[in-house]
Amino acid sequence: MALGAKSGQILQMMAVQSLVLIGAGLVCGLGAAFAAGRIVSGFLVGITGADPLTFIAVTLLLAVVALAACYIPARRATRIDPIVALRVE
Repeated sequence: MALGAKSGQILQMMAVQSLVLIGAGLVCGLGAAFAAGRIVSGFLVGITGADPLTFIAVTLLLAVVALAACYIPARRATRIDPIVALRVE
């Protein structure tokens, strides 16, 4: 913002970078969870190791929490006066 970027541009940049990391984490996590589910499927009672409803629900919950964890600090950062931020550093 000190170099002329608008707050919307900062939010967009943070959102794109966050979505890339969140997407990569979800893909890796789903793969690991599917592999772990197959390993422990003998211990599960009443569901399979690859229960689609559980995978979808947990993936959506984690995505929403991760988006909130990225959006709230990004929104707060856009409200800081650039001069104050530069003086602190």
